[in-house]
Amino acid sequence: MEVVKSMEIHHNMWNLLSFATSEKNINQEYNSYIKLPTKKLYSYFLGDESVGCIGIELFSQRRCEIKHIAVSPKHRNKSVGSKMINFILDKYSFATVLAETDSDAVNFYKNYGFKITSLGEKYPGVERFQCTFIND
Repeated sequence: MEVVKSMEIHHNMWNLLSFATSEKNINQEYNSYIKLPTKKLYSYFLGDESVGCIGIELFSQRRCEIKHIAVSPKHRNKSVGSKMINFILDKYSFATVLAETDSDAVNFYKNYGFKITSLGEKYPGVERFQCTFIND
């Protein structure tokens, strides 16, 4: 894992972030990781290839929210997402990790051990879920 520090979005990071946010928001989200000290963006490498990314917002020394998590399609179902969550838990010793997601990713969080709570239809036709992981 490496901290992404460049102001220019590497092509592969753009592709990864496009899986986690709308394409029109990628520049804005990426720049928030560069400018805000409470936001961190990490890339997961296999060899020289960045195959995943995880972006978090720090609320305190013991609590964060996963803002973005994405894995390239050819590396999905190979525990890359879980390894990225393990990385942030090890690096920061968080007691609580939060995430908000849609129905496409809710099972990933559930399988990791997050408690899932429906937020209802937060956007027209889109049910959202609050995911909470307590690190005992």
